Amino acid sequence: MRHILIAVLVLLALATSAFVQTSDDLDAFIARHMASSGAPGLAYAFVDGESLVSDASGVMRSGENAPVTPHTLFRIGSVTKSFTALAIVQLAEAGQLTLDDEVASHLPVFETQAPITLRQLLSHTSGYSTVQGNAAASGLTLSERGAQLAHDGPAQAPGTGWAYSNANYQMLGAVIEAVSGQTYPDYVESNILRPAGMHDSHVLKGEPVEGLATGHRPWMFGHRPYDAHWGDRVHAPSGGIVSSAADMALYLSLMLNGEDDLVSAASKAEMVRPASEGSPYYGLGWALDPEGGYALHTGLTPGFETIALLEPAQQRGVVVLINASGGMGFGGVQPLLFGITNLALGEPYEAGAGWGARSLYLLVLLMPLVYLAASVSAWVLRDGLRAKSGIAGIFSLWFPLVMSGVLAVVLLGLLPRLFGTTLGGLALYQPDFVLLLYACVITSAIWAVLRLMIAHTGPRA
Repeated sequence: MRHILIAVLVLLALATSAFVQTSDDLDAFIARHMASSGAPGLAYAFVDGESLVSDASGVMRSGENAPVTPHTLFRIGSVTKSFTALAIVQLAEAGQLTLDDEVASHLPVFETQAPITLRQLLSHTSGYSTVQGNAAASGLTLSERGAQLAHDGPAQAPGTGWAYSNANYQMLGAVIEAVSGQTYPDYVESNILRPAGMHDSHVLKGEPVEGLATGHRPWMFGHRPYDAHWGDRVHAPSGGIVSSAADMALYLSLMLNGEDDLVSAASKAEMVRPASEGSPYYGLGWALDPEGGYALHTGLTPGFETIALLEPAQQRGVVVLINASGGMGFGGVQPLLFGITNLALGEPYEAGAGWGARSLYLLVLLMPLVYLAASVSAWVLRDGLRAKSGIAGIFSLWFPLVMSGVLAVVLLGLLPRLFGTTLGGLALYQPDFVLLLYACVITSAIWAVLRLMIAHTGPRA
């Protein structure tokens, strides 16, 4: 789960221009960046009024020949939140709830908490944090997850700040089940996906889905397949829908048509406006660029990245689906996501160098090698270690061990939280990076302990 406002800032550069469909320039761009990113395959679709165009490139799994087509299924990640928001709006129009209802009126376990409204959940102003939303919850039902979150309580007072959190949409999923009497997958499939003609699409229930492309996670400057991606019911409302480029084109078209169908045209317009004063860049399930007139959402799940964008004033939309997730600056797929989006809207695109993330990755890659070299050096210079004495000598021998412990806390405890997740959560998305973090901690400990062992064994100088 990447901070959605990053996507908003990246797309601020987009401007209204002639809408283009597939072209030699776009084909060349895709071929070039697929090669550099290592992404096995992708599919995309453009919507311009009543015109829907979808296409695809690459394969469903690296090393195999099955091609990606416009009907190949991909996990769409957090783009699912727009469907969950649409379900809440449907129930509101049916008179079964209002957007300003307190959560406790539908989930009584929240009665002991400070009042939180459905609108605050929809717009990420409930007070629940990104880390809370990414906490381990597999195996729970949505009602059990709701009870867990009610027990934990929000990280800050509701309505006092904005924080992107999957917890908000998991609670909304529990509300949908409580109000409709259906499971979340059944409600979304029967009231949104099938009526919209999205017959390729499904909500993951923890079981294999035929036609789903294999996801690919970053691994040492490239990608490798990741097969354990059948989803979990508790994560369904925040990121559990699988869809195709052809189906997503239908969905974007429905959101852009200005007609009353699954919901009213007025409700569609409300979904892509700021939800409140505290949420100027997020509506109901959509991130917003008010100046550019865009609504969008990115999606990230282990092995997949997605972007869906609406330009309501021009009735234009773009979706890009990739069966690979980006690495720490190497093997990144963001140029494909944002480049295809820009080119679809008639804008040029130049990928940034991304050396911030790359520098961090290279640092973590090199640190174990430095510690191993230092360990060899400690043995070569063992007489000097054995000669250390006095307070200064004791300090120089024991200080590296203390710093090794500090390094473990920083790399394995604090650093994952900077990404808005836990170490286990980070390992799902960046397994190679987490492996390198462990290597840093282990080799630093080996170096520190080895110095002590050498200093206190063998002949004294």
